[in-house]
Amino acid sequence: MRQTCVNMIFELAKRDPRVFYIGSDLSPDITARMARDLPERAFMEGVSEAGVVGMGAGLAMEGYIPFVHTIATFITRRCYEQVALDLCLHNLPVRLIGNGGGLVYAPLGPTHLAIEDIAIMRALPNMTVVAVSDAEEMRRFMDQTLDWPGPIYIRLAKGGDPIISRAENGFQIGKAIPMRSQSGASVALISTGIMTRHALTAAEMLAAQGFKTNVLHVHTVKPLDAEAVRRCVDGVQLLATIEEHTVVGGLGSAVLDSLIEDMPGPLPAIKRLGIPDTFAKSYGTQDELLEAYGLQPAQISATILETLRLMKAA
Repeated sequence: MRQTCVNMIFELAKRDPRVFYIGSDLSPDITARMARDLPERAFMEGVSEAGVVGMGAGLAMEGYIPFVHTIATFITRRCYEQVALDLCLHNLPVRLIGNGGGLVYAPLGPTHLAIEDIAIMRALPNMTVVAVSDAEEMRRFMDQTLDWPGPIYIRLAKGGDPIISRAENGFQIGKAIPMRSQSGASVALISTGIMTRHALTAAEMLAAQGFKTNVLHVHTVKPLDAEAVRRCVDGVQLLATIEEHTVVGGLGSAVLDSLIEDMPGPLPAIKRLGIPDTFAKSYGTQDELLEAYGLQPAQISATILETLRLMKAA
């Protein structure tokens, strides 16, 4: 996914003279390729996140489309004021690319874990927030970034993730994709990013236990596809949102906000699965921390089954 994203910037830059690449203390091979073929439209700055966001804003004001790229915690936390005032206030078409959303940088601990990036980015007016599921979906998404008005925050996973998206489903920014729709479903799983793969596996496990399950992939957390959310949860007993992000302010909060505002009938029971409201207390691999937070597919399935059991007992 990560390599596909930067490769697509290079391809877009060859097609459209408005595209610029601005990196901050990184060394992806796009730097060498653009330095060779498009040297006037590639910059690698130092550890200066506020500066590169301002640089991107200046280019956008001159009619260009800059892609600003660095580690997710740095492009969100360190320059939040510049993102808010330089980009969002002026609704500028700058694309912020955050390497390692969620628990990708688990070996480096809480300073590098972007567990609140979706929450703080979706809080900003005019900001679009996107977390695709795999490299093929990234390719389809990047093709649409040239014409999207306003800023976009692009949350990147580690890369090498299995391909679960399908070309026949298409892709449109702001339109969620039903990955599994079953008549008479009792459970709905709504997920984003790489957690959609986990949701699909968990749905298969639930099917083995006799539970029909809908799965909705929300690649665009903001603007949220409220209509798709309503269709996914219509008639189910239990809705679970699944995200590699704190349960405060992320996908689960966005879905609940939408349902409270727009759901015409009673809401189903709701379970938000994600990272608890705490900093990580251990180091390890991404998979190990997902396990610690109960976000592996077998754990998701078990949590759903236990929740259904408690609902029935009540």
